[in-house]
Amino acid sequence: MSEELRDELEAINSIYGDGCLVPSDDANVYVLKPPGESSSLRVEFPPTYPAVPPVVLGTNSTGQSGRRGDAARELSLFIQALSTVYQPGEVCLFDVIEELTRLLESSAPEESEEQDDQDATPEDAAEGLPSSRATVYADVSNMPEPPWTISDPFIELKSVFVARCAPVSSTEEAEAFVQHLLATDKRVRSATHNITAWRIKGPNNTTFQDCDDDGETAAGGRLLHLMQLMELWDVMVIVTRWYGGHKLGPRRFALINQTARDAFVKAGLVSENPSKKKGQGKS
Repeated sequence: MSEELRDELEAINSIYGDGCLVPSDDANVYVLKPPGESSSLRVEFPPTYPAVPPVVLGTNSTGQSGRRGDAARELSLFIQALSTVYQPGEVCLFDVIEELTRLLESSAPEESEEQDDQDATPEDAAEGLPSSRATVYADVSNMPEPPWTISDPFIELKSVFVARCAPVSSTEEAEAFVQHLLATDKRVRSATHNITAWRIKGPNNTTFQDCDDDGETAAGGRLLHLMQLMELWDVMVIVTRWYGGHKLGPRRFALINQTARDAFVKAGLVSENPSKKKGQGKS
C-alpha cells in the first residue's frame, strides 16, 4: 500500500466513519460504502495510484434497505463522479464521494422527494441539536447549497482537517451559510470543531470582520489574521477538525491555516506562490 493510499484510507474513515473504506480479500481491492447509501462498491487501487485512477469493479452488495435499481444507479453515478474529479497524481476519493453525494441528491426521484416532504417535520432536520439552534437550522435547510470550494483533507496524528470557503456579501449570508452546512451535513455537525472567519465590505466604506473558535481557543482569530494578511474580502471560511485522539499542541494552528489556504487557492482567491496575492475585492 502506498503512503498516499494509506493516508487517504485513514482520512476517509475518520471523516465518514470506520467501515466506509475497508480492504477486501483481493489484493489492491477495497470495499467502499458511500455514506448514507444502501449499497457498497468494489474499487481497485492500482499500485501506481494516484498516478493512475482507481478502477471501479462493480457493486459489492446491494444492501437490505435499498430499492430496486438503487445499486445500479449509485454505481453509475460513482463512475461519473470519478471521471469528473480525478486528476493524475492527486488522491481523489474524498472529492469523488462529495461529488457522488451531490449527484445522488440532484438525481433523486421526484416521488421520493414528495414522500420526504410529507413525512418530515422541521424538527427532523435538527434532530439531536440544541433547541436554541434547531429553528435556525430548520429555516436554512431548504436554501440553495452555498458555493463552497473545499480543500484537500489534511491529516496529522489521525486528526483530519477540511476547509470550505465561499463568497459572501453580508454577515447575514455568512451566518446562513454556516447554519446550512451544519443543518445538512451530519459529518460536519458531529465534528470536534468548526472554526469560522469572514471579512466583508459593506456600503459607504463599512467593513465587517468576525470569527468563531468553536471551542478551539484562539483558532478563529488566527484564521481571521490569515485572511487579513492575504487581503481577502467578501469571503468566508470554515475549517472543520475531527479530533484523532492525539493532542497536536501549537501545530494545530498551522494545520488549520494551511487547510484554509488550500481552500483559498482552489477558489482562485490567492496564488500558489504566497508572495503573490490576488484577494477578491482587494483594494
